[in-house]
Amino acid sequence: MVDLVAALGRLPGIGPRSAERLAIHLVQTDSRQVCDLAQTLVAASERVRSCERCGGFTEHQPCRVCADPARDGSLLCLVEKPVDILLFEKAGSYRGLYHVLGGKLSPLQGIEPEDLSIPALEKRLGIEPIREVILALPTDVEGDATSSYLARRLAGRSVRISRLAHGLPVGSALEYADELTLSRALEGRRAVPGTESDPAQHHD
Repeated sequence: MVDLVAALGRLPGIGPRSAERLAIHLVQTDSRQVCDLAQTLVAASERVRSCERCGGFTEHQPCRVCADPARDGSLLCLVEKPVDILLFEKAGSYRGLYHVLGGKLSPLQGIEPEDLSIPALEKRLGIEPIREVILALPTDVEGDATSSYLARRLAGRSVRISRLAHGLPVGSALEYADELTLSRALEGRRAVPGTESDPAQHHD
């Protein structure tokens, strides 16, 4: 019982009391249901991988979003973590593609540009018909620094570089934003100052 509580307590968002309540519930539940839960967890751990194209969660290559021909291939939303894709998809207002950066710049933690999937992003910009990159990174210090770095690094390419509108709470991660906030932030995105002129202005 103690080991079960300790294991559950290591899950994100589960405090000591919640872990204890879950443990009590599990030991009182029919053993077949517990076995089904355990098998489901193991299967998910074995089958869910990163999409080779965007870096999101998937059981198949490429992921459902990347494989969907109805998605707008001219839009690329750059996010920090795979879970951010799930948040945008839940909001339901974005129909473009994604690219997972895999983190954000943090010299104090030893995270430099070469530790992120920036080369893969640049490769995609070279071979895919992307016309706009939306920087959908957190609005904390590291997120802002990463967005500024990427805006400078990608400047000069024939793509629009935009950021989400500041409807997002400053200093917070995307996972704490609701669907309406994400939708409005997408709709109100603006070009990053100092980057190339907006090619979207020339659309018919």
